Amino acid sequence: MSRIDGRKNDQLRPVEITPGFSKFAEGSCLIRCGNTMVLCCASVEDRTPPHVPEGEGWVTAEYSMLPRANRERSKRDIAKLKLSPRSAEIQRLVGRSLRACVDMKKLGERTINIDCDVLQGDGGTRTASVTGGYVALALAVKKLMAEGAIAEDPLTGSVAAVSAGIVGDELLLDLCYEEDSSAQVDLNCVMTGAGELVELQGTGEGRSFTLQEQRDLVDLCAKGIEELKAMQKAVLG
Repeated sequence: MSRIDGRKNDQLRPVEITPGFSKFAEGSCLIRCGNTMVLCCASVEDRTPPHVPEGEGWVTAEYSMLPRANRERSKRDIAKLKLSPRSAEIQRLVGRSLRACVDMKKLGERTINIDCDVLQGDGGTRTASVTGGYVALALAVKKLMAEGAIAEDPLTGSVAAVSAGIVGDELLLDLCYEEDSSAQVDLNCVMTGAGELVELQGTGEGRSFTLQEQRDLVDLCAKGIEELKAMQKAVLG
């Protein structure tokens, strides 16, 4: 099978991470995965939600797509007077993923909000948000440490995400929109830098899939995430 952009089955789309993209955010980056572009900004607040135990911090995320991020204009969530179910589900995923690499006691009584705004969507916006969101988070933590606001690094490692799927009975890494929309099986994978799973979202869109196929898809994602981890590390120095 020949992929639409000429990539090998186990090859990521071209990835570019530009740190410090936003002037005012404590940490930010623009992440490009092929034609998908997501702006990730980290903001620090010296307070925590009521459910957070005393002496601990919190990391959360918000996700949104600009009206012309896709091929046709979509309405802003504010125009619908509520967050779309898709946006709500994705921002919960991003928040869970980023909390997996933070020691909340070392973070202290503060909240880091990660805003993920999709400027252009061509598949994989949620996984790009996790990967870029980690870079924004790490930059914000680095700033807090440089200012002496926290004494110890609260990051316990890194986290990144990528998709894989079965298209035309072939296993493919990092699906673009055309591949994703015709996939028989679609799987999103979030892993720590240590190779541990944070979350799997696998769906049989066009057919069911076997346990072995799931393992093969996860292995494919692990390869891609290892490459993304190296890119994050290079950007963060």
